[in-house]
Amino acid sequence: MHPHHHDYPQAVVPNPPPRRLLKGQAAIVTGASSGIGRAVAISMGAAGANVCLNYSSEAHAAEEAVAEIESHGSHAFAHKADVSNEEQVLAMFDAVRREFGTFDILVNNAGLQQDAKIEDLTLAQWQKVIDVNLTGQFLCSREAVREFKKRGVRPEVSCAAGKIICMSSVHEVIPWAGHVNYAASKGGVMLMMKSIAQEVAPWRIRVNSICPGAIRTPINTEAWDTPEHYEALMKLIPYKRIGEPSEIGRAAVWLASDDSDYIHGTSLFVDGGMTLYPGFEAGG
Repeated sequence: MHPHHHDYPQAVVPNPPPRRLLKGQAAIVTGASSGIGRAVAISMGAAGANVCLNYSSEAHAAEEAVAEIESHGSHAFAHKADVSNEEQVLAMFDAVRREFGTFDILVNNAGLQQDAKIEDLTLAQWQKVIDVNLTGQFLCSREAVREFKKRGVRPEVSCAAGKIICMSSVHEVIPWAGHVNYAASKGGVMLMMKSIAQEVAPWRIRVNSICPGAIRTPINTEAWDTPEHYEALMKLIPYKRIGEPSEIGRAAVWLASDDSDYIHGTSLFVDGGMTLYPGFEAGG
C-alpha cells in the first residue's frame, strides 16, 4: 500500500493558485515526461510560459503533459532527444526556435540513477550517469548561452536575457554510498553551474540550481512505497513529510521569474531540512 493511502497528519502540502509570472516567455524542460521534470513543465505552463517538453523514451506521457499545459492556455510541444547526444541537442534547440522563435528559460532536469556498490559499479554505469546528468546539462546550457548572448535582453519579457536552472540534488553536498556515480554527477553540476554563472553574468544571463531532497517521484519509489520505508525516510527529514513534485515546480517558476532577478549562481535546497544533518539532532 502506498503512503498516500495513509493519513500522515504532517503532510499538509500547500497548493496555491498559479500566478502568471512567466507570461510571454518560452521554456525548455529536459526529462519532462515524468517526476520533477513533468511538474516543472506543467507549473511553468500554468505560469504563462510556452513549453518544450523534452523526453527520451516516454512519448505518451510527454504528450499527456503537453495536453495538460495547453489546457492552461499555453502552447506546448514534446520533443524526443537524448541530452547526452550533441547532434540531438542541437536539433532540439532548432526545433524550439522554429516553434517559439526564441526561448527564455532552460531547465536542465533530465537525470537518472544506475546504482551499485563501488566494487560492482561498471564503467558503463558510471559513464551513462555522467553522460546524462552532467554532460547533458553542459550541452544544453551551452546552447542556451549561445541563444541568450545572441538575442540579449527583451525588457518587455524579462529583465534577464535568459535563465538557466540546473536540477541538482541534496547529493551535491551529501555523500551517498552506493550511488557514487550519481553523487559525482551532482557534485559536478554544482561547480559547473557556478562557473557558468560567473562567466555569463555580464550578459544578464542568470544561472542557478534547485537541489531537491526526497520528492515523491518514480526515481525513488522504494524510499516511500511502504509505511515502513516511509517511516525510515522520515528519520532523514526534519520537516517530517516527503516533498511533492509540484513544490519543485513552484520553486522553478519563481527562480525563472523576475521576482528572483538578483539571485545568481545559487543552489536552492528544497529538502524539508535534509541538509541539516538530522542524525545529530540528539547531540554529536
